[in-house]
Amino acid sequence: MSRPIVWAAGTLVAISLSTTIAGTRLARQSGVSDIPAEAAAPGAEKGAILTVSADLAGHFVLHPLVDGRRVRMLVDTGASVVTLSHQDAHAAGIRVRPDQFTRRLATANGVVEAAPVQIAEIRLGDIVVRNVEAVVLPDGRLATSLLGMSFLRRLGGFEIARGQLILKG
Repeated sequence: MSRPIVWAAGTLVAISLSTTIAGTRLARQSGVSDIPAEAAAPGAEKGAILTVSADLAGHFVLHPLVDGRRVRMLVDTGASVVTLSHQDAHAAGIRVRPDQFTRRLATANGVVEAAPVQIAEIRLGDIVVRNVEAVVLPDGRLATSLLGMSFLRRLGGFEIARGQLILKG
């Protein structure tokens, strides 16, 4: 009789612990945690550190504030500039007209026209970068926006080690 009770109690403890750990990790990855992600100087724009674990596919997915609006982005060191899908740009309040698609980009999927824009602010937790060069792709050309080198090179540094991305403000 005590075996099922012990098993049930152990299962509840394991589920509770797993949920807490997963929730904390997800919050830190998205940059919205109340718990600083190894921040060296909480509240500071410079000196902050954000550590993000890779997802199951080995990608680093973040949810920064782009001009005050949350956007899902894939970290892409191969992208020269921050690249927004048409939908994400619209959600962030960035509007582009058809005549603004003046830049041609070579991508892994071929050449695509893009609209150059300036993002006033990208915020990841305590890390803030202002006046970021970016492009918006036409509707349907990009599934996930890319956090490219026009953001990453403006940081104090970044590195990838042991399945983690470390961003330094």
